[in-house]
Amino acid sequence: MPESIRVGIVGASPQSWAAAAHLPALAHLDGFTVTAVATTRQDSAREAAGTFGIRHAFASAEELASHPEVDLVVASVKVPAHAAVIRAALAAGKHVYAEWPLGIDLAEASALADAATAAGAVHAVNLQAYHSPGARFVADLIAGGRIGPVESVSMTAAGDPLGGSRIPRSLAWSTRPAAGNNLLTVMAGHALAALERVAGPLADVSAVLANLHDEVVVAETRELIANHVPGQVALHGRLGSGALLSLSIHGGSAAAPGGFAITITGTDGTLTITPADPGHYPGWAEWRVRLRSTGGTAANLPVPGHYRLIPAGVPAGPAANIAAVYREIAQAVTEGRPAHPGFGTAVHHHRTLAAIERAAQTGVRQPLAPHDQARGKVA
Repeated sequence: MPESIRVGIVGASPQSWAAAAHLPALAHLDGFTVTAVATTRQDSAREAAGTFGIRHAFASAEELASHPEVDLVVASVKVPAHAAVIRAALAAGKHVYAEWPLGIDLAEASALADAATAAGAVHAVNLQAYHSPGARFVADLIAGGRIGPVESVSMTAAGDPLGGSRIPRSLAWSTRPAAGNNLLTVMAGHALAALERVAGPLADVSAVLANLHDEVVVAETRELIANHVPGQVALHGRLGSGALLSLSIHGGSAAAPGGFAITITGTDGTLTITPADPGHYPGWAEWRVRLRSTGGTAANLPVPGHYRLIPAGVPAGPAANIAAVYREIAQAVTEGRPAHPGFGTAVHHHRTLAAIERAAQTGVRQPLAPHDQARGKVA
């Protein structure tokens, strides 16, 4: 492995998520060099390479993954295309970093995790809340007994631009369950990762999923298209500690979310978490933390600077915690260990989403197996 990890990004067009988040993160990280991009067409790949000053441009994931100047393949494409990119990377003996959700469903995610383990590659999934400074700080407050044993955790969050009566043209493909990209899989998936990071995993769950719009309007064209995915998510359950958890994700048609609120109540106090910028989701927001004691006094608890593990130049927002995941990948490669969160953790969260769907379909509370985070496996 060269001193600098050479990165190839599949899906790095100038208007893409990779351009908005991955490339700004990598631009401020020592130890990484972006050497290749791939899109679905050679001309758009060349355009992207020229725009970002990247040496190699390809029209397929296979070409990019097999190039000798690529060590780490990033799958920043639509969810149904993840499997092909990941398998191309593993076949070429490369490490791989995939967006969340890992696959279109639990079965596909499990197969990809098995393939990555068999290949011996370092693999990571972009559940960036695991590396959020705010989430890590709150987790330490709880572990240190700042509010006593936790009794309840609740979260309400906006899921815009998914789940509303209108949808951007760029997300119109998300209205089919087979797309794997909806309010439950994306917004609830990331929210649950944030809650698990601070308070531990669910032990069981009950849920209601609602699709209030059989048709949605494509915002730019006013076209009506069929919609088959939930736009409202409500669930409750118990954590492994015995504490109760409730989560409500409400869909909407705004261009960005209106924020979130997390309340964690213990025997000796309550923590309330809100975003510094309401337009940010829990996984990439800067967290504002407030502590209220049982005596009624309240105080803001700024997140200490040592919880930020990335260079100061990385911009706030999506790029910040993505940069932290890249840093984790580099350390995993250097130390010859798995990265966290890896594909095993992704399967754990896919399994939780599958249980939520079963609970909503059957009306029966669903148990969840314990998750061994050290190995990324379910016990």
